[in-house]
Amino acid sequence: MDTPSPSSSSSSSPFDLVSSALGKYIPRGGAAAADASGAPGETTARVRVHPNPAAGLQEQILGAVNLDRELRITRSNLDAPVFAGLDVVTGSPFVDLLPPWDVPTVTRRLRQVLETGEAHVARVQRLRRADGSELVVSMSILSAAAPQEGLTVSLIAMARRLHLYAAETAIGTSLDIGETAQSLAESLLAWGDVAAIDLDFAVWTGEGVTEHGQGRIRLRRAALVPDRVWPEGYVTEGDDLPKDASHLLSQAIRRDDAAQAIVIPDRESIERVLGSPKLVRALVPSDRSAGVACIPLVLDGSPPVVLGVAEVWRRADRPFNDSELLDLQELVARTSHHVDLARQHQREHTQVLALQRRLLPRTGGDTVETASVYQPATPDSAGVGGDWVNSFPLPDGRTALVVGDVVGHGLGAAATMGQLSMEARALLSAGLAPDEVLEHLDKTVTMLDDAESGLAAGYSALGSTCCIAVYDPVSHRVALSSAGHLPPILVLPDGRAAPLAVRPHPGLGAEFALREPFGVHTFAAPPGSLLALYTDGLVEDPAVPIDEGIGRLADAVSTVHPWDVLEEAARWVVSGLSPQRGRDDVTLLLARMIGYRKGDTATWRLPARDDAAARARTLVSALLREWRTRDDTRDRVLLLVSELVTNAVRFARGPITVRLIRAGHGLLCEVGDTGNGRPRLGRGELLDDGGRGLHVVHRLTARWGVRWTDTGKVVWAVVAR
Repeated sequence: MDTPSPSSSSSSSPFDLVSSALGKYIPRGGAAAADASGAPGETTARVRVHPNPAAGLQEQILGAVNLDRELRITRSNLDAPVFAGLDVVTGSPFVDLLPPWDVPTVTRRLRQVLETGEAHVARVQRLRRADGSELVVSMSILSAAAPQEGLTVSLIAMARRLHLYAAETAIGTSLDIGETAQSLAESLLAWGDVAAIDLDFAVWTGEGVTEHGQGRIRLRRAALVPDRVWPEGYVTEGDDLPKDASHLLSQAIRRDDAAQAIVIPDRESIERVLGSPKLVRALVPSDRSAGVACIPLVLDGSPPVVLGVAEVWRRADRPFNDSELLDLQELVARTSHHVDLARQHQREHTQVLALQRRLLPRTGGDTVETASVYQPATPDSAGVGGDWVNSFPLPDGRTALVVGDVVGHGLGAAATMGQLSMEARALLSAGLAPDEVLEHLDKTVTMLDDAESGLAAGYSALGSTCCIAVYDPVSHRVALSSAGHLPPILVLPDGRAAPLAVRPHPGLGAEFALREPFGVHTFAAPPGSLLALYTDGLVEDPAVPIDEGIGRLADAVSTVHPWDVLEEAARWVVSGLSPQRGRDDVTLLLARMIGYRKGDTATWRLPARDDAAARARTLVSALLREWRTRDDTRDRVLLLVSELVTNAVRFARGPITVRLIRAGHGLLCEVGDTGNGRPRLGRGELLDDGGRGLHVVHRLTARWGVRWTDTGKVVWAVVAR
């Protein structure tokens, strides 16, 4: 069948063409969607359109153009007089109908619909008539209805009120500041040749714009249309306006402390107002004579708050009339609150991201090398998620590695994330074991979910996950506990990599019937081992099982060479595994175990007898001479060991363990016993369990503390050397 020419359109009306294309987006079987006149076996849903039978072609504002996969016109129905002058030729590229500067943007959109099948709906677009004039339309791009291939482009000639409605609908679809400004600029292009949106810098940062005084506004260009190569010096998207330009614009739109639109009708007036060739180059988009309308984006209030300025430029031979200026003001006024919503979203996003970055580990200490990567989900998510990682040296020389995933996004998740992270650090530093820390975090999450004591109504952190690992650099062993978190990956020095066999456990705040004691998984991590802790965003993929995702991570981590820079390796692993369009945050913590050298540590086991203190002093004294420790340091260490061993003998049962570690600028002394009393420095300089000498310990050391073990406790102390 021959392809109909544009002058003699096909038998299909524009309504039929658009209706067929829209069929794939309408749920089948619905009474409103299905065409009752369709054939009995027909399965393609159609849209019912009921044009007024009495209306002639004079009132028709809908047209349609079919394109092949090369974006050439194959069929069109633009018979209505409103489309007169459009040079539609079968076989010609559709982009021939566009102004040259719009060709790259529209071509990108057309190809995107071809590739993805996702419709691009209701964008304001200008079409070029043969006589050089332009027609403003609302353009939608749809995949053609089967069995046809290619695209169907619907064109609606825009009456003013229809344009205002379509523009406002398109602008409020994103919480991203840049996208919101871009949508507004594209809508404003219907009234001019160039549209720009300049926003107060505080809008970008989420600051309180109400605090800005008159004349102090600082503007940054948020959007500029159309896409084209602009003259040198012109302020383009992402650039800050010159200080003088920001001041002039803010003063011009404020009269008697009230924001109002202004119009500068021609180039001569613009140059006179700006008063500087530099400002003219920065603000005027063309050397041709031009006029501009500046409309403030204002939030209602007392006083009103100016968020920025919308600028619409057009040729001087097309001056703005009062009706057009009112339409511009109405559109900008209707959409200012969308800009403010994006500002508030940006503020929350920035606050949560700052907290998240703050929780990232700064250092792993001298015995562990760490590197972490945090990659937030797409900006259109409801804020940054609750993923967090941390690594920090404990006071007793061990290193803690923590990873967690708090349920939800936004400030509620951020507050919970910060509280759990700080609580875990405090408890681990106080000497609690990983399983005991998780028990406390479990109670905290349950408490936060309480309607009266919780963080916020409607937010629940129940089901959050956490994994805690504590590395002992002397024994080269790791104690690990998990609350519903995915298993870490351990890479041994020989390159073998596998997820740890951690016993499954419900997440934090689980129902009472599901609760059971948290287990502790202890394993060897020889020097050179690599431990990878992560959140589910790195390994989850709807197309593959979670075990396969974990296996991919193990394969990737196993390729990290011992000589590789760990930060670069972490970024490489994340870039290779994380999805292109993430639905969840991605977090990875790599820890390379180093430990202490064998010659920097010594451990002795002594029977709990009266001569234990003397025996300990003899052994420690010989070692300190071997380490060539200064005399004053050696005297302090010997007195410290004597006091701690004496106290352990008096109140403990079973053998006593003495350990001495040479670490950095200090000596770490540890005395372990089987007692469960908690040593405290009291006013009477006595131990709570009756022991003496803790006041001496306190005076001799830089810091000291207690940690509990399965068989008792360890009192540790650091002496500067």
